[in-house]
Formats: sequence, C-alpha cells, structure tokens
Amino acid sequence: MHLLKNNFLRGFEPGGARIIVILGQTATGKSDLAVKIAKKIGGEIISADSRQVYKGLDIGTGKITEKEMQTIPHYLLDVANPKKQFTVAQYKILADKKIKEVIDRDKIPILCGGTGFYIDAVTKGMIFPKVPPNKKLRKDLEQKTAETLFNILKKLDKDRAKSIDSKNKVRLIRAIEIAKALGEVPKITEATPPYKFIKIGLKVPEKTLKRKIRIRLRKRIRSGMAIELYNLRKAGVPWKRFIELGFDQKYIALFLQGKISNKEMLEKLFKSNWQYAKRQMTWFKRDKEIKWFSPVSYKKIKIYIENKL
Repeated sequence: MHLLKNNFLRGFEPGGARIIVILGQTATGKSDLAVKIAKKIGGEIISADSRQVYKGLDIGTGKITEKEMQTIPHYLLDVANPKKQFTVAQYKILADKKIKEVIDRDKIPILCGGTGFYIDAVTKGMIFPKVPPNKKLRKDLEQKTAETLFNILKKLDKDRAKSIDSKNKVRLIRAIEIAKALGEVPKITEATPPYKFIKIGLKVPEKTLKRKIRIRLRKRIRSGMAIELYNLRKAGVPWKRFIELGFDQKYIALFLQGKISNKEMLEKLFKSNWQYAKRQMTWFKRDKEIKWFSPVSYKKIKIYIENKL
C-alpha cells in the first residue's frame, strides 16, 4: 500500500494526479473490486451511479452496504431527494468537489459505477448549458409518450436525437426544454481535466451476465425491494416519479398499483436490466482508453494499476 501511494504522490504535479475509474455493466462486481483496490492503495470511492444518488433507494439500486464498504469512505450516495430529478450537471459539480477533497487528503480517488454519462462528465471535463426548468413546458411534455417526445427533439436538433436514449422521457424533456430556450440543444463542451484517469472495465460473457442479473434480481426481491418502494410511496414519492426513474422502480410501482402481475413484473425486471446492460456496453465501447478485465482477474488488475500509478 505504501509503495503504491508514494508512487502516486511523487507524480503529483499539476495535471498529474491519478484517478482510478472502475466501470462496466450492471452486476459485474464493480463495487467489490473498488473496495479491494481502495484498501490496497489508500483510496476513497466516489460513486458514479445515476440512481444510487437518491436517498431511500437502497435495495432497488444495489447500493453498497456499510458492511460491504469495509470502512472505506464512499461518496455521492444518498445525496438527492427521490421526489426530484437529479441531473448530470449537478452530479459533476459534486464529483469535482469530492475528487479535490480526496486528493487534498493525500488519498487516491476511485470513481466507480456504471452510468457512462456521469463518468464521461468527470473524465472529459464536460461543461453543461445553464437553462432553468420550465415548469409549464414540462407539464405539457409529461403528457406525451417517449416516442412523441423523441420526434419533437428530432425536429429541434437531429444531432442531439442521435445520442440520447429515445425511451428516457426525463432526458428527452430536458433536451427539448434546452432546445426551446436556446434555439437548439448546444453541443456539450469539454475541457481537459487536471487529472490522469486509469480506466478499468469489467466484462463477463453474455450468458454469465444474464445469470448474474437473474440471481441479483431474486436476491433483491427477497431482501424487500418492493417494500422499500412502498415505504417511499408512503413518504410522499408519487407513482409518476417511480415511472420516471425506470428500471426496477418502474415495474415494481406498476405491480404495486395492480397494473401488472407478479409474473409480468419479474419478466419485465429482467428484460429492462438486460437491455440496460447492453446499452451500457454500447456506451463504453466508444471509449478506447478503457482496459478491459474479467472481474476475477484481480491480480492482473492490481499489476496494471501499479504500472499506471
């Protein structure tokens, strides 16, 4: 540990600080690896997960437990109210601040998660347009289907339509909101961050990943994922908000409202998680800086990091 940390600090001139990034598809063991690496090199972990930012969404997002953290500090978990949308721009502000704080304590930041947009926002130094929410416009757009919203966006800005998730109503509405305010959806500008990023990707065979997703879903259901969501509903989170969050929250909410059966819920939970995993890999494949490993190749990963620090 001391050797690695000293190597890290010796190269600690402006622009030379190293940040480890552990990324990959859902259910590939990113959190476990991040904790192992953090214990070895004196690191602290910054989450890059767009749903784990929300308070109270623990079981349903696979949020790491205090026991699993093994005393390693974790940040950017439970930082947002589930009743409100939390944007990538808000995430980047918090992540940049936390990275600096970790470095100032002579620790190594480890960015860990599967939300590619969050990771790119930090590693590429993205700068986002400042457009305040338009409540009247949002209310109108929320009544429309994702397909209709996507068609509206295509007319406003074809380039943005090519890169956005065409089924994510929240992001589609935000893109339309920006386009109407500025005349177009401006390209997100980038600035070179003052750090060097060591990107570790975890990858497993398709058959194995499907099995892992099924096992994890069963475990979450047994652990009380539906009860967790029901309690959030009682605490004032509207059904509509769970639908916006998508994934597990969407289909459990539909089940609790009696709109789908238990069997349908289970089928949709697996399908949505698997589709998400495929979208994650499509996103990550664009980044040629990622070095890919099997989750069980800890020694190889450790050696790779040692050589990069």
